[in-house]
Amino acid sequence: MGSKEGLFKAELKEKIFQIFKDFLTRVANFEELGAVGSRLLGGFQQGLEFLRRPPINRKSKLIENIIRANETERFKSYMAAGFITNHDSIQNISKLHTCLLGLHDHLTKAKTILNELENLLEDLTTAIKTANGSFSLLRDEDLCEKFDQQATVNQEETSSADLQELGMTDYAALMGIIYGMVKQDYMMQERIVTSLNLKSLSGEMESYCLMWSLHPYLNDEILQQAWRLIH
Repeated sequence: MGSKEGLFKAELKEKIFQIFKDFLTRVANFEELGAVGSRLLGGFQQGLEFLRRPPINRKSKLIENIIRANETERFKSYMAAGFITNHDSIQNISKLHTCLLGLHDHLTKAKTILNELENLLEDLTTAIKTANGSFSLLRDEDLCEKFDQQATVNQEETSSADLQELGMTDYAALMGIIYGMVKQDYMMQERIVTSLNLKSLSGEMESYCLMWSLHPYLNDEILQQAWRLIH
């Protein structure tokens, strides 16, 4: 009887470990996808700034002399168009369109990963419920503080063996915390993308790009702590 129970526990531990590993792999995929989205957002910002390029300051004597020295009909037309050729304008509009489509595609892929994370969390919860009969997660706030403290201790080289001592509920609660962080980051990205248009202000775009690249909702210390559990 004891050997069967031991075998069951070993199999359960392996299953939980694999689910946890798959979960972190999806989180890594989300972060990689976010980097691609950041480049697309930067491209959209550049496209907008190109359209908003300020006119040449003709109050400068040097600029005025250059204009007078080259005052051909072609140059006048070019100047009247804000020194943007039709080709440049078409190319830029195409770039804006491509970046915006890419960002919406990014949201679709990110949402898929978010759903996969939720499914893996449910799989782990089901596995633990099956083993224990009933299961209740620790409060996120308490566990978050716990892992913050462990992250500090890890600066003094906590061994991987110590980390493996986490209980089943700890794995589940840690996954719940990380899922919450990823979901918040996704929601931020979604709000940014759905607010983009040709009237988006320069200051807004600067803030959007900065917030996207910083991932303010992802706690690096907790994520590093989680990765140590599988390495």
